[in-house]
Amino acid sequence: MATFLLIIVVLFIIITSTISVIVKSYGVKVKSETLSGAANSCAVYIRNAFNEEEHGDFNTFITKERDTLTLILDLLCANDESIIMFITDAKGQMVHFDAHDNGKTSLKDILKNTDECIISDKIQTLLSSGEHVSSADDMDGFFRTDLIYYGIPLFNDGRYAGAIFACAHSTDTDALLSTMTRTVTLAVLWIMLASLIAVYFITERFTAPIKSMSRAARSFANGSFDARVDAIGNDEVAELARAFNNMASSLQNLEEMRRSFLANVSHDLRTPMTTISGFIDGIIDGAIPPEQHEYYLGVIAGEIRRLSRLVSQLLDISRIEAGERKFTPVAFDICEQGREIIISNIQRLEDKKLDVRFECEADNMYVLADRDAIHQIFYNICDNAIKFSNEGGVFEIRIYEKGSVVFISVYNEGEGITEEDLPYIFERFYKSDKSRGKDKTGVGLGMHIARAIIEAHSQKIWVESEHTKWCRFTFTLQAAKADKQKLRTSEDKQ
Repeated sequence: MATFLLIIVVLFIIITSTISVIVKSYGVKVKSETLSGAANSCAVYIRNAFNEEEHGDFNTFITKERDTLTLILDLLCANDESIIMFITDAKGQMVHFDAHDNGKTSLKDILKNTDECIISDKIQTLLSSGEHVSSADDMDGFFRTDLIYYGIPLFNDGRYAGAIFACAHSTDTDALLSTMTRTVTLAVLWIMLASLIAVYFITERFTAPIKSMSRAARSFANGSFDARVDAIGNDEVAELARAFNNMASSLQNLEEMRRSFLANVSHDLRTPMTTISGFIDGIIDGAIPPEQHEYYLGVIAGEIRRLSRLVSQLLDISRIEAGERKFTPVAFDICEQGREIIISNIQRLEDKKLDVRFECEADNMYVLADRDAIHQIFYNICDNAIKFSNEGGVFEIRIYEKGSVVFISVYNEGEGITEEDLPYIFERFYKSDKSRGKDKTGVGLGMHIARAIIEAHSQKIWVESEHTKWCRFTFTLQAAKADKQKLRTSEDKQ
């Protein structure tokens, strides 16, 4: 508000100063034209009336024609009582002046030295050279204060005889400037008052959401992510408020996923470790008969592999996010990889009596990507699809090409994913099966790893689903542009 008001004050000072200069300049110009007209009128009479043979020198002419000149000067000054006129001889000495008493200005009021009324040598030199003098000052100390004056030289037969001067105070201009200044000052005060009120409400409208964000940010720092900011309107602050609320929602979801992850990891670490510890203690203590050692050692081995998978996934995420895992793109047949994944899960497919469909536009379709990384996410997506499929439902892998991109789609009929869960499927530590009914081994890292790998290939992955009916995961890969026969031959050799 202070800055806004300062800008207003500075602008009005500039405007007032500019207008003052313009008005004063215009007033001086108008007054100078008036003085010029009066001086020229008197000069015309003197030039016509002065005859050196009849009147002698210029001073004698002035003495003889004093009454007539006084009348002329009175008439010329009658329209403007602020004008005073006087005549000087060739030496710069005042020899006649307007003697009328206008009640406002007299000669003694304007002269600095009434005893010696002689204009300066500088002004006298200009006049004697034939130049008119016009300015708004004290005429080199001749006047008591600054006046607007206009002087015209008088010549007779080419010889400088004297000069006629008309001068006046800039009273009218000063009065106009004074009135204008008062008017502008009053206007500025009203405008500043109105501006204060307007700026207060405007700034309050803009700063209120920011203050609310500040309070919410402090709340976030204390671990509470429930605070939200009212986003009203479509301006930049409202957009910022909406972005802030989105961030708050993301932080809240991330916090919930973190807690869920800690609970899941704690469970997934504690359960196998408890199992391993219990069975080993049983074997050591002799509680488990020797003939059952092999069975329980197999259980222990399975639990160790489960721990290994969990640690491996955690390390995988850390390496990908740190940029330490390097992907080496090679051309390989994605259709063949899909077939291999189906064959490796044939027993599970048969156990669930799934209707397996494999659709590929061509027998061989080559993509350019890291083969092992793609196999990891392709297998993980298919594993989840089989795991969450309804018995006797459809399990489908479809591979097709559009332009330079190959689309790989995995579809299954089963539980699907709820609309609330869909936006978070690819977030780390997220599990839609919070009850752990079917997903007993996962910790919500597989889909996050899949997205990280696909994005590292500058491609896309997404999911579509209708809850309790179906689900489809799709990801894209760059099609290999090399000759397919050469790729097939190279792959056969490998």
